[in-house]
Amino acid sequence: GKNKRLTKSKKGSKKKAVDPFQKKEWYKLIAPSIFSEKNCGKTIITKTQGTKIASDYLKGRVVELSLADLNNNEAMSFRKIKLCIEDVQGFNCLLNFHGMDMTRDKLCSLIKKKQSIIEANVDCRTTDGYIVRMFCIAFTKKQDDQIKETCYAKSAKMKQIRAKMVSTMSTLAGKGDLKALVKALISGTTGEEIEREASSIFPIKDCYIRKVKVIKKPKFDVTALMEWHTDDGQDVGANVTPAIVEENVAGSGGRL
Repeated sequence: GKNKRLTKSKKGSKKKAVDPFQKKEWYKLIAPSIFSEKNCGKTIITKTQGTKIASDYLKGRVVELSLADLNNNEAMSFRKIKLCIEDVQGFNCLLNFHGMDMTRDKLCSLIKKKQSIIEANVDCRTTDGYIVRMFCIAFTKKQDDQIKETCYAKSAKMKQIRAKMVSTMSTLAGKGDLKALVKALISGTTGEEIEREASSIFPIKDCYIRKVKVIKKPKFDVTALMEWHTDDGQDVGANVTPAIVEENVAGSGGRL
């Protein structure tokens, strides 16, 4: 038995340590055209070898980016956007919307004592067949001339506000396709809309769509994906782009 072991160790020692990065290659990440920054990063993958095709392993990867970087707008740095690699063309990975989140520090800065948190979530279907789950958060606020320290809402009031949140989010998602929904979420005006609607029930503040998840996607369709990447892309040459940029700025401006 001893001889066998000796030969084995020799075999192992013969193998040279190869730098794994020599077998890798870089792919560009291309964000959808609704964002102002298209080249949003790079990803690495082992080169195609035999049956292991690199592009198959790239598809389905999810990247998380800050909206501040995607839109060159520091005011939206608390928004995190998840994009999923849907297709690979050459060394370009075409991304599609996969979800949205809020940074932890922003969320923690909103939560305080002596107020109620109201949270709601709803699953909606967009017109192009995506099922999206949206989470909303809001906080009760004191009235202008209030002396009392706390501003807790009764559960019945909370229930009414929650119903308002659900209906607003459902109509927002149901009235258009995913692209329209993402545009609305980026501009960030939905929270203010809910605040206005719920003010008759109980005064609320800091209302945000906290999180968005894409639960179900329709069957992969290249033409639909190319619309995300070229539709507005063709308009960039024409004078339509300023309108889109203005719309984003107006949304964030209303925020501040």
